[in-house]
Amino acid sequence: MLFFSNKFFAAFVGMAVVSSITACQGNKTDASKSKAQGAPKSLRAEGWVVTTQRYNNDYAASGSLLPNEVIDIHPEISGRVTQIFFKEGGIVKKGQLLVQLYDADIIAQIQKLQAQRDLQVKMEKRQADLLKIGGISRQDYETTQTQIESIDADIAYQRALLQKTKIVAPFDGKIGIRNISPGAVIATTTIVANLQQINPLKMDFTIPDQYRENLKVGNTVSFNVDGTLDTLSGKISAIDPGADPTTRTIKVRALVANGDNKLVSGSFAHVMIPFNTEADAILIPSQAIIPTTRDKKVAVLKGGKAELNTVIIGDRTTDRVLVLQGLSAGDTILTTGLMQVKPGMEVKLTKVRS
Repeated sequence: MLFFSNKFFAAFVGMAVVSSITACQGNKTDASKSKAQGAPKSLRAEGWVVTTQRYNNDYAASGSLLPNEVIDIHPEISGRVTQIFFKEGGIVKKGQLLVQLYDADIIAQIQKLQAQRDLQVKMEKRQADLLKIGGISRQDYETTQTQIESIDADIAYQRALLQKTKIVAPFDGKIGIRNISPGAVIATTTIVANLQQINPLKMDFTIPDQYRENLKVGNTVSFNVDGTLDTLSGKISAIDPGADPTTRTIKVRALVANGDNKLVSGSFAHVMIPFNTEADAILIPSQAIIPTTRDKKVAVLKGGKAELNTVIIGDRTTDRVLVLQGLSAGDTILTTGLMQVKPGMEVKLTKVRS
């Protein structure tokens, strides 16, 4: 009985192994058939016919309007304010007297020195006559001449101090709110007022370093400011020689006329920098670009089959991409089905646009 049981068990195991092998082979065959049946042989997609068009290669930047010149006016010496000659918020001219400090003590010192000089000059004339007849030594005569020169230096110094009691405008501009009052004693650290030259204004903005070659001193840029629909213009006056190592941008400065004083320093400016205009530019929909790890590709339909062309792209607009290399006018590209497209795959177009 034990022998019969072992024989029966061995037969049962053999049948199970054969059945398992058969099932596995059957599963592999079914999977292969399923995979073969699921692989698409053709693709239905929408197309786009490539054409050339005129493209204005403009760059938009953000800028700030700044005074052409700006300073905080300080006195050069300490003193008491005797008169103020400017009106807050008014226009002043270069050299215009703004503030007068007390100067009577300096004027008195100059008068004293002048009297001393007159006396020394008379003495020098008498000594010159005595020197001719040997009545005085040359050393005494030269000492008197030195005294006159020393007094002249003292007078020049006092006159320089007298000039510093008059605070004048260093350039034409608009003066701000004053921080002093008549009778106040002010020091060299006191800010009298702020002075800004607002015609012309400076407009500073930045652009990526890659566009450096598109900018030249003297080029015209257009801009507008918030609160007005007018489009204004300015001329580039300076370009920084180097790029910012963090942002990879370069700073550009333009001068803007402001004869009517409508523009205010500190305002935000929307700047448009015109670059080269291309007459035969190729612009395609943004969704037609297939990004890869190395480059950009576009699916091109030739002879009813798809090909993947490597392209070099340039600027982007809201929904278009400028293609520099890789496409020609008349090519038909795919704009849908790009996740499924493979080289050599047959494509049937459901819609064609241009």
